Amino acid sequence: MSPLPTIFVSHGSPMLALQDSPARRFLQDLGRSLPRPKAIVVVSAHWETAGSPAVSLAAQPETIHDFGGFPQDLFAIRYPAAGAPELAEQAASLFEAAGIAVGRSAQRGLDHGAWVPLSLMYPDANVPVMQISLVRGADPAAHETLGSALSQLRHEGVLVIGSGSLTHNLYEFRGQPVDAPAPYWVTEFELWMREQLEASDGAALLDYRKRAPSAVKNHPSEEHLLPLFVAMGAAGAGAKAQLLHSSVEHGVLAMDAYAFN
Repeated sequence: MSPLPTIFVSHGSPMLALQDSPARRFLQDLGRSLPRPKAIVVVSAHWETAGSPAVSLAAQPETIHDFGGFPQDLFAIRYPAAGAPELAEQAASLFEAAGIAVGRSAQRGLDHGAWVPLSLMYPDANVPVMQISLVRGADPAAHETLGSALSQLRHEGVLVIGSGSLTHNLYEFRGQPVDAPAPYWVTEFELWMREQLEASDGAALLDYRKRAPSAVKNHPSEEHLLPLFVAMGAAGAGAKAQLLHSSVEHGVLAMDAYAFN
């Protein structure tokens, strides 16, 4: 079996599940373009745990609507994919073998960072899914290390997805339409990230907060970029980044997606 790529996707607003956009159409095509995985691991910006990562053991994970102020049609969506508790235990064992403490959650469901992109990539919900948390307050290097511990999974037919947002400053969202143009500070950050990813400049990427233009403005907090570093680490040493998609929604959400292979 050829190893699967690892993927970083930007999930944007929960309205991505309902509202047409280039990013939505890209995700609909992405699932069809990838070899069918036997299971999916999602590391989402919307699940953080203290001190160490956690895995979800839920056999039938619920669809978590972890947002407010959106149309009722969005709250009516359910993504009924089966869980993958055996894969979760395998991931936990890989962490422990790498000297990384790990928690286990018996009931954690799929937050919108997981089910929104998956509902577009795999609308039939016929691939088992489990989630792994980010570590609250840990830096990009720590999250790359988490991904590295999982790198053998891509050789076993498991698709590892980091789901966040290439830019994510909701303090700058003021009701802009989905197709609003990006301000300069979004564009310059997106281009800097693209250049470093395509050059495989891991040192610059891990230090993005100091080196990238407008880094703190685009990410007042880091949780929406950290899944990228997990995906990067999970691809293994020497993996190359490939830009799969680039667009901007609501002016402030760069929706870039990358494959690592």
